[in-house]
Amino acid sequence: MRLAIYPGSFDPITNGHLDVALRAATLFDRLVIAVYAGSEKPGALFTNDERRCMAQEAIDRGHEGATDRIVVDGFTGLAVEYARSLGATIIVRGLRAVSDFEYEFKYAHMNDHLAPEIEVVCLMTSSRHSFISSSLIREVAMLGGDLAGLVPDNVAAALRARVAERIGAEATATPGA
Repeated sequence: MRLAIYPGSFDPITNGHLDVALRAATLFDRLVIAVYAGSEKPGALFTNDERRCMAQEAIDRGHEGATDRIVVDGFTGLAVEYARSLGATIIVRGLRAVSDFEYEFKYAHMNDHLAPEIEVVCLMTSSRHSFISSSLIREVAMLGGDLAGLVPDNVAAALRARVAERIGAEATATPGA
């Protein structure tokens, strides 16, 4: 069985991430979307548990046949060590644009140094999703923009709720508000 992992912070998971995951699932027998639970990135909106739940729900909704080949899990530490612990031999990465290449090139070579038995496979994100990034999605959500077509519906709802929470918290913390 060819097991692959697709590691990332997924804060939040986007339609671009899903595109890569669904296509990777056709190439390998099983794919683990591995949500990194290490140090939180600045500006993170969701906890590791929330990110895992959103990813699982996004896979479960409307992706017939994918749920038996894709699972969502969390991990800490090095992706290659997590892959080894599962018996995975492939790490999947997505490439949106040329700007991603340098980072992914270094990532692949470092992982080859650390775990030469694990191959890094990069998939190009579909052109319709190439401009989407989690950080850009967070910014659009915070500014009240339309998220249709950018993230799964469950993620859009979670983003709207989190933004409302933050706006409410800021309003109560601001004197005179």
